[in-house]
Amino acid sequence: MAKQQRVVIVGGGVIGLLTAFNLAAEVEHVVLLDRGEVGQESSWAGGGIVSPLYPWRYNSAVTALAHWSQDFYPQLGERLFTATGIDPEVHTTGLYWLDLEDEEQALAWAQREGRPLMSVEMSAVEHAVPALGSGYSRAIYMADVANVRNPRLVKSLKAALQSITNVTIHEHCEVKGFIHEGNNVVGVNTGQGEVHGDEVVLSAGAWSGELLNLLGLELPVEPVKGQMILYKCASDLLSSMVLAKGRYAIPRRDGHILIGSTLEHEGFDKTPTDVALESLKASAIELVPALAAAEPVAHWAGLRPGSPEGIPYIGRVSGVGGLWLNCGHYRNGLVLAPASCQLFADLLLGREPIIDPAPYAPAGRIS
Repeated sequence: MAKQQRVVIVGGGVIGLLTAFNLAAEVEHVVLLDRGEVGQESSWAGGGIVSPLYPWRYNSAVTALAHWSQDFYPQLGERLFTATGIDPEVHTTGLYWLDLEDEEQALAWAQREGRPLMSVEMSAVEHAVPALGSGYSRAIYMADVANVRNPRLVKSLKAALQSITNVTIHEHCEVKGFIHEGNNVVGVNTGQGEVHGDEVVLSAGAWSGELLNLLGLELPVEPVKGQMILYKCASDLLSSMVLAKGRYAIPRRDGHILIGSTLEHEGFDKTPTDVALESLKASAIELVPALAAAEPVAHWAGLRPGSPEGIPYIGRVSGVGGLWLNCGHYRNGLVLAPASCQLFADLLLGREPIIDPAPYAPAGRIS
């Protein structure tokens, strides 16, 4: 495909940013639009664990993207750090799951998929993670799980894009509708005027369903609120990520510890609540008792792009020329971003795809 394309990307979260980054060298011009500032919604609000919370509970479509991304993240982090001087801090700490009900399924999955997940004695966990609360009886561990410092990842991606001459970013530029020529979409209407393109990509996170509705298409992507709290501690307090009863603690390199997260169906409301704050503090103290002596330094909420089974929509919208989707990653946008955006670029550019694209195709999944 010759380099004469102008690609318009709607939505500047990690998916939109990385889509732009992957396409920049391959097409004539990339225009990225965001209704607010790039990377400030779900991509900023998440925890950044580079693994689905319970990878064995997902189907193979999510697993395939997750595996590719997990292997790719360290080099993506290096590349962005080298290009921008902003380190996304891909921090490999390993992850302990405690007192799982479906531990057998988890271990069977790991054996089947060739992932280094194993059962460990509680005494070994207590030795490795002295800050962990008592009262847990069983643990499994995966050593190579990393977390990425997502606010820095989006900052780094934005800086990288700003240095590329054929990429234009328009922030505070809300898309109000699509520009049609017959059955083709040839651009979008925004608060700042018309933006035309040969291809239009919808990567608008929790807002993707609303936007596709403007074309009379039903995309089952809806906002799912999640609240998190943050502590600042000594940098050696918590050595690994730990997860129990659906809640997790994530250590950053500088001693910040994130505790998450809630799952709430509250529409587009992002107001943090006292109920969630108390619940998250209780989880924090249960996981890491030393946090009882600390007060959270921050508490926020974000909106995940909820989708059936968490399988994203990646590919061309059938019946509408020029319209593409890369959205609906639910709880795993940061986990799946590198693979999703690489697969997307392969499809748009007509290259051999990194993995089988069939499970993510919008055809048959939107009405």
